[in-house]
Amino acid sequence: MTIGKLTPETRPLAAGLHFISTPIGAARDITLRALDILASADVLAAEDTRTLRHLMEIHGVALNGRPLVAYHEHNAPQALPRLLSAMAAGKSVAYASEAGTPLVSDPGFELARAAVAAGQTVLAAPGPSAVLCALTVSGLPSDRFLFAGFPPAAKGARETFLRELAPMQATLILYESPKRIQQLLEDLVQFLGGERQAAVCRELTKRFEEVSRGTLADLAAAYADREVKGEIVVVIDRAAVRAADAETVDQALGRALQEMSVKDAAAAVAEAFGLPRKDVYRMALGRGDK
Repeated sequence: MTIGKLTPETRPLAAGLHFISTPIGAARDITLRALDILASADVLAAEDTRTLRHLMEIHGVALNGRPLVAYHEHNAPQALPRLLSAMAAGKSVAYASEAGTPLVSDPGFELARAAVAAGQTVLAAPGPSAVLCALTVSGLPSDRFLFAGFPPAAKGARETFLRELAPMQATLILYESPKRIQQLLEDLVQFLGGERQAAVCRELTKRFEEVSRGTLADLAAAYADREVKGEIVVVIDRAAVRAADAETVDQALGRALQEMSVKDAAAAVAEAFGLPRKDVYRMALGRGDK
């Protein structure tokens, strides 16, 4: 792939919606393009306006009387029409998440969908991402990965969530709060197996950045009696592809069918054992729900 010469951004900012990735820790991780957009957008919007205002002050970007609109899950019904109206009037709107890439555990999704539905231009200035940062430092396979967000807090929903992730043939990436990281690691051992390699990434790019690597069992033991603070990303190696006889596959199908549709159960079992999906689907149909 040939990459053209990099040049400063000199074009006027187009009308529409511009997403900006913001630092997850170190303020200097913001991109030059993001600063250009912040300096020239007609309207600024942010999940947390205080955080964005502080970031702009650090980098010497003046607000100059431009509107700075809070947009989050609690005020979206009021803020969304205002932002769409500005775009319809031919103005450029820049939206910044509190930290990291917009739409990743961030309320910007509804804003993006509404702008697309209204026929507005939607652009993004790529930049910091806790997901990709954690994947990079984890030392785990990166050719295929799945970001699954925060696990549910309720026990039953959490168990179902982890059972569905267990057979995935992809590196798994989760967010978790410091208060629940110990419980999550214990649950991961139970539902994914203690032998799986993983990494607990804490306070990425910040002063007390720490990455703990090992098996899930080792990490659960290490965090068992530990008081933890800061933002946490957990990265888990994919499930091993297991060779299995027909009886083992049939038993796995039986368990999966208790919680999933025939189609989804067949897909999950096929992926877990490295089998053709259509063959497992036929097996599921042939079970007759026994």
